[in-house]
Amino acid sequence: MISLRRRHHLLLLRLAFGCGGERRRFAFPESTAAAMDGGGMGDVYGEDRATEDQLITPWAVSVASGYTLLRDPRHNKGTAFTEKERDVHYLRGLLPPAILSQELQEKRLMHTLRQYQVPLQRYMALMDLQERNEKLFYKLLIDHVEELLPVVYTPTVGEACQKYGSIFRRPQGLFISLNDKGKILEILKNWPERNIQVIVVTDGERILGLGDLGCQGMGIPVGKLSLYTALGGVRPSACLPITIDVGTNNEELLKDEFYIGLRQKRTTGQEYAELIDEFMNAVKQNYGEKVLVQFEDFGNHNAFELLAKYRQTHLAFNDDIQGTASVVLAGLISGLRAVGGSLAEQKFLFLGAGEAGTGIAELIALEMSKQTKAPVEETRKKIWLVDSKGLIVSSRLESLQHFKKPWAHEHEPVKTLLDAVKAIKPTVLIGSSGMGKTFTQEVVETMASLNEVLSLSLSHTRAHTEANMTFFDVSLCIQKPIIFALSNPTSQSECTAEEAYTWSQGRAIFASGSPFDPVNYDGKTYVPGQANNAYIFPGFGLGLIMSGAIRVDDDMLLAASEALAAQATPENFKKGMIFPPFSNIRKISAHIAANVAAKAYELGLASRLPRPNNLVKYAESCMYSPAYRNYR
Repeated sequence: MISLRRRHHLLLLRLAFGCGGERRRFAFPESTAAAMDGGGMGDVYGEDRATEDQLITPWAVSVASGYTLLRDPRHNKGTAFTEKERDVHYLRGLLPPAILSQELQEKRLMHTLRQYQVPLQRYMALMDLQERNEKLFYKLLIDHVEELLPVVYTPTVGEACQKYGSIFRRPQGLFISLNDKGKILEILKNWPERNIQVIVVTDGERILGLGDLGCQGMGIPVGKLSLYTALGGVRPSACLPITIDVGTNNEELLKDEFYIGLRQKRTTGQEYAELIDEFMNAVKQNYGEKVLVQFEDFGNHNAFELLAKYRQTHLAFNDDIQGTASVVLAGLISGLRAVGGSLAEQKFLFLGAGEAGTGIAELIALEMSKQTKAPVEETRKKIWLVDSKGLIVSSRLESLQHFKKPWAHEHEPVKTLLDAVKAIKPTVLIGSSGMGKTFTQEVVETMASLNEVLSLSLSHTRAHTEANMTFFDVSLCIQKPIIFALSNPTSQSECTAEEAYTWSQGRAIFASGSPFDPVNYDGKTYVPGQANNAYIFPGFGLGLIMSGAIRVDDDMLLAASEALAAQATPENFKKGMIFPPFSNIRKISAHIAANVAAKAYELGLASRLPRPNNLVKYAESCMYSPAYRNYR
């Protein structure tokens, strides 16, 4: 009998050479051709098979040569095609005669991008590049991640979503609307890739800090998945962006003649729930148990319910709740390493009690519980939240939404943030409100004045006596205010880096959601941290995929936080950085993936056996490479 793989390659050869005399060729990479010569399967797609878990079926293979090859973004190399490749694949005359290396192409494109003065122009140029030369797009993004991350993601992606109807070129993902009820499985099958491993889905109701952008929220899944590939090494063909359009309550969009979504008010209730349920069931039916579904930018009222419902039955993850919490926890662990002290010694005050705020608070409470062995109900008492009505206290319990109730502690009512800071006396102030300029000068100065002492901690647990003298372990804690202004985009940040450093007289440990430039204060340069979810979710997703995880557990989030915090070095601390530089992001992602996978194996949630001996090296080996391959 002929094996499935051998039959596969015979069919490929028949397609290439037995088509009624018509001249057609495959642009096979050398590795694929060699594998076919030896009877192996090889890399039919012409890309690294990072995180691949299934055989390629013949009907998923594209025949490409000549002009068609130049229009295939996955295989197109543009002016990098060699003389031999141009002859073999009928490209001669379709390209200018100069042959440029990928490195020279990269240099030319970066020069062009830097000429644009408007960030949205850079965004559009990069999206155009992604649509014509996928490998070059990812090479640019990997090699220049610190420069280009703010372009392909926050803050520029926010403007791109606002104007998505005007700049829309071609579909980069799937649009599923209320009109498609009962047909979602068919729609998923319309997507050309069969082996999907990560889906990022939004309904567009709460895009960054910009509110309801409806169907135009598609820019978020597209941007997130480009980071899954560039930062986490998940192959592009395994990623699927999806927008679920149930209408919008944004009057400006409903009146906009260029709006590309349903022109109706947002649907809620049973009809909404049935559509999401059909979608989630269709995803599992079409792609299997191990496809990761990442919920992104859903409204608060839906985000918590969807996560609570589907994390029990699917490999589901909410980046706004869990990803944000994980990266912020990493920043806190790292910051406390820099100044001394433990999480359990801190008192936390949040401005904002939505998805991000309550998600961060819960993960901090879980980590404190893990460290101290105290019940999580006790560790929650060190965390206070302020919402639009003031401090969340027990006297408000009956009127609170369910996700706020665990944070209602005994205290007299407090209306303003400043009064809450004075009453609670926090050591850590975290903003996740989506409201800009709310960390005023008086708030920051009060935080600084409350946290200006040097504290000594004496440990009796290891005290010992010698020559009638008792010795204690002493830990020195330099008390500095920790201030995280996390709201995106930049215009919605609770304060700027310059304000935080200036108003605290250079003493604040500061991080933000969007990037800020280094700040010079009193002769010293401070490099603000960016608590960007992009530190966490690419490596987190890779860890789930490479272990074959079937569910997400909170302990995996803690493992991701600890791995990220461990990557910050004393050299980073000297510059005021509590996060490692993004230039090392692939190394960071590999360590996060290894920690997450290790936890999945420990919890019995991993299905890929046997467990690799060195998970970090295995993670690195799984990562997609954007380097060109030689075709023959």
